[in-house]
Amino acid sequence: MDAFPQASDADPRTAHERCAASPGTASAVRHIVADSWRRCAASDVRPDGSRLPPLRSDLEELDARRYAHPLHTVLPLFRELLGSGAADDGHVFAVADTDGTLLWIEGDSATVGRAERMRFAVGAVWSERKAGTNAPGTALELGRPVQIVTGEHYSAAAHAWSCAAAPVRDPRTGRVLGVVDLSGGASIATPPALAAVRGAALAAEAELARTRSAARPYGRDTVRLRALGRDHVLLEHAGRVHRLSPRHSEIVLVLAMAGRGMSGDRLAVDLSEREVPASTLRAELTRLRAVLGPDLLGSRPYALLRPVCSDYTEVCGLLAEGRVTEALIRYPGPLLPCSEAPLVVEHRRCLEQQLRGAVLGSGDTGTLRRWVDASWGADDLAAWAALAHVLPGGSPQRAAAAARARALDLRTGVPAQAGRHAAWLQRSRS
Repeated sequence: MDAFPQASDADPRTAHERCAASPGTASAVRHIVADSWRRCAASDVRPDGSRLPPLRSDLEELDARRYAHPLHTVLPLFRELLGSGAADDGHVFAVADTDGTLLWIEGDSATVGRAERMRFAVGAVWSERKAGTNAPGTALELGRPVQIVTGEHYSAAAHAWSCAAAPVRDPRTGRVLGVVDLSGGASIATPPALAAVRGAALAAEAELARTRSAARPYGRDTVRLRALGRDHVLLEHAGRVHRLSPRHSEIVLVLAMAGRGMSGDRLAVDLSEREVPASTLRAELTRLRAVLGPDLLGSRPYALLRPVCSDYTEVCGLLAEGRVTEALIRYPGPLLPCSEAPLVVEHRRCLEQQLRGAVLGSGDTGTLRRWVDASWGADDLAAWAALAHVLPGGSPQRAAAAARARALDLRTGVPAQAGRHAAWLQRSRS
């Protein structure tokens, strides 16, 4: 590993100026930086900082991506380990997924504002190919912790910043799930900052291993729920299958999604936008307990008393691991499509948006074809256009897909995106 850069090292900004004048060359900088600059020279990043990283424009898909990402569960841990120091010391911490999309940025509010001006913002893509040499993107590229200081950034837009980042891996498979980063001024250009992100990444991996181990006993005692593409939940437990009523289906799903005990008031809010009388809810839970048994449904608080797995969580897990085609194959339709329970509706929309975004981004002909052939994708203009783009030129299938896209475009139009990102970004911080 390259030694940590010392103040006596050659000024990386001078080396950067020489590199900008002669793309693909680098000298007087660390090997890790020189190699990254060479990769960046082959991309569309401009060393003068005139081209900032792209922002994802589909804000609903981005919201779903954040909600379903496996690092969402360890965000409180990152806040505990890195967040208070960020607010006190004038820097920010960020979490990105495997393609460099920033999912969360928190810390000192003034620094967050400065970061947004160079488009270090939620929804921006900070991979090496899109943003140049930077700690989150280069850590993802190399699969190991990285520190980048001031002029070592390939884009001059980031030369006032230093950053340190470490990848977070799935403790079961070893695959990278994302990256955690600290960005700011001189305090980040130090060995303790790199140690801090390394420690946060290791702590997150340990927490993921602990929670997965606690949820692992999926044997005969596990409750399995099937709720995708059907109006009634099928609940399997101890060799028996229960076809639940619509209301009981919603109750079981809400309890499963919560993953913890719930008060009657909280359960009522998640089940209906209208007020549900306490007596009505108690009666429904009494009837449900008669179906499932007291060993499965607890009260005070209300909770499922056995490990739960579902077709919904399986699809979410496949998407989190980037296995888009497998996720689509396992997706028979929307989550309890007739339900109007607020929490069910929220999860249904999140999964649909995440799955659609993954399909559109896959660039895979078979996956796109499977999507548009399904009832929920038959009128998806963007999917038909993406399919036409990846099919061979001159093929009848490409012409047919392009014609379908044109017909949908004329019929529905495309909603404007202007101004939505700033409003969504403000909402995402609350």
